[in-house]
Amino acid sequence: MRIFEEMESEVRGYVRSFPTVFDVAKGSELFDENGTRYIDFFAGAGVLNYGHNHPMISEALIEHLQRDGIVHGLDKATIAKRAFLQKFRDTILAPRNLQYKVQFTGPTGTNAVETALKLARMVKQRSNVIAFTNGYHGLTMGALAATGNYFYKDESYGSRSNTAFMPFDGFLGEDVDTIDYLRKFLSDGSSGIDLPAAIIVETVQGEGGVNVARIEWLKKLEQLCREFDILLIIDDIQVGNGRTGTFFSFERAGIHPDMVTLSKSIGGGLPMALLLMRPELDQWQPGEHTGTFRGNNLAFVAATQALSFWDNDDLATAVTHKGEFIQKGLQKIADEFPQFNPKVRGLGMIWGLEMTPGVASETSAEAFQRGLIIETSGADDQVLKFLPSLLIEEELVTEGLEIIRDSLQALADKREKMMTGA
Repeated sequence: MRIFEEMESEVRGYVRSFPTVFDVAKGSELFDENGTRYIDFFAGAGVLNYGHNHPMISEALIEHLQRDGIVHGLDKATIAKRAFLQKFRDTILAPRNLQYKVQFTGPTGTNAVETALKLARMVKQRSNVIAFTNGYHGLTMGALAATGNYFYKDESYGSRSNTAFMPFDGFLGEDVDTIDYLRKFLSDGSSGIDLPAAIIVETVQGEGGVNVARIEWLKKLEQLCREFDILLIIDDIQVGNGRTGTFFSFERAGIHPDMVTLSKSIGGGLPMALLLMRPELDQWQPGEHTGTFRGNNLAFVAATQALSFWDNDDLATAVTHKGEFIQKGLQKIADEFPQFNPKVRGLGMIWGLEMTPGVASETSAEAFQRGLIIETSGADDQVLKFLPSLLIEEELVTEGLEIIRDSLQALADKREKMMTGA
């Protein structure tokens, strides 16, 4: 590990949590250079919904490279881009009766968010944007301004101008309707909150601690946006692409956002980000918003293959089934360790186990020593976040949950010894 410590910036993060040199990966398993095996409950922070090196995707990439297919194309027309657009329209948009234009924004999710915010402000001729507590939308300046976690913010380099934060569903307790709270601010000219161009929201806050918005809350949010002529932007970067059991996370609520940001797994494991927008919002001048790597043709090839998982309902059904399996397993673990004040929440195949501060991080570290990769989330890293590949085998899920159970038992034993002085 010495070369990484000597050469790589101190900003590196995950390598500190998982300190080994990885070599190969297949499906939901990784192996380091010594051949040590790890079960992957992390999936590249949601990039690898279809697992590591799926043969269908890998073979398509190899074939494209071997025939000298275009790799970098800016926004020129290519065979790979055409195939992706046709597949995305026919497999994803048309069956859901969604009429969106597609903008390729660059390699990462924050590029898509920046584009959405810029376009919303341009179309509505208003600068304010409303985001929500515990939201995470990226770390470039515009997206950072809409990100709630202050770990990522500093007055010396960050600008929070033209962004207001409102409480997410449940933030003020189960009995408080935060949409009514928001409506009061918008309808009162003395509230100090300017009428926004857009409201940006995750239907399930992944980095924020796996906070799931209720269907009724999402419906009321859409209604409020229509009432006040505000654009509704759904950030589906981490919980889209099937993570919640449907391709788009907002499908369960039956709402129709004005814009949707997609990245992570949309590229089949390769860098790619999209902004979907209602056609009448596509008011750009040619070249008005651009980016060097918005034409990643290898990602187009991988994405086209990945979308074939949505040709039927088999994957959606499997995600729902495995999600219920994970939920039951987590609840059993939570019931066994009440001393850590565990709470289970989630949807589809994104689940969180919230525990006493410090326990989730210790559990992640203990689990790594036992052959499991799992990260934490939440403002205080108090939530153990379960984000495996959608294609993970149930046997690996069972093995991974057992590692979590054993890790918590080890922590419980350690704390008991400290208390008794044994």
